[in-house]
Amino acid sequence: MTWPLFDTHTHFDVPDFDSDREVLAYQAKAVGVEGLVLIGFLHERFNDLIDTHHYLNRLVDAPKSYLAPGLHPFYIEQHQAEYLNDLERILKTHDCVAVGEIGLDTFLKQHRQADIFQKQKDFFAVQIELAQQFDKPILLHIRKTHAEVLAMLKQHQFKNGGIAHAFSGGVEEAKAFIKLGFKIGVTGQITNPNAKKLHRVVEEIGAEHLVIETDCPDMTPLCCQTSTEHRTRNTPVNLPYVLEGLATALSMSQPQLAQQLWQNSLTALALSV
Repeated sequence: MTWPLFDTHTHFDVPDFDSDREVLAYQAKAVGVEGLVLIGFLHERFNDLIDTHHYLNRLVDAPKSYLAPGLHPFYIEQHQAEYLNDLERILKTHDCVAVGEIGLDTFLKQHRQADIFQKQKDFFAVQIELAQQFDKPILLHIRKTHAEVLAMLKQHQFKNGGIAHAFSGGVEEAKAFIKLGFKIGVTGQITNPNAKKLHRVVEEIGAEHLVIETDCPDMTPLCCQTSTEHRTRNTPVNLPYVLEGLATALSMSQPQLAQQLWQNSLTALALSV
């Protein structure tokens, strides 16, 4: 049996999928994936992102694609100020569901340098303002910067909510994002019993504040990494494994959880379909 599922964070536009994107889209729909979000990260990929979005929406038996352009903090060295003007133009001329993925990332030592981290903050600030200007939610990328991201959202009095993608913070941080109107994004990491911090978060905050995502081609569910039966490349087809892992963690039935997650996804993305 399948239930309607929403993959709230994919990079289904990247070259990894160029050879079999159509087949994978049909397979994803066949296992219940009714909607997916195509997320921006690099200016040079904006055209491909938009082209893939339109391509998917021309297919008959494929998940409906939603567009979320943005400039990712991890690639901050490559971003130039004029790219923000192009982002604004896309938000003006295309039907976008959110701005993403945006935020702060100090995972790499070089990104902790004052000037580079300030550039991340500057780009994040402008993109928050663009989301406010176009009345869109935001899809957050946060690594080792939960306090700083929360502080900036409060400083900008951001009220449109969105999703804290691939959440890696603790329970109190999750509650702080929920208080600001965000849902917490859960990836295939939930299928890993050693991801104890994530398990604690989902158990503590409960299903009403969660959404699921593949983050394909990254964040492959554990069963797909180790099994010879499943392909190891992560694709939207793997979303039911995330549902299954989360249902186990929450001791909920999959149909009941799927229904809640679908509603949460629509709420987070301000959609009525």
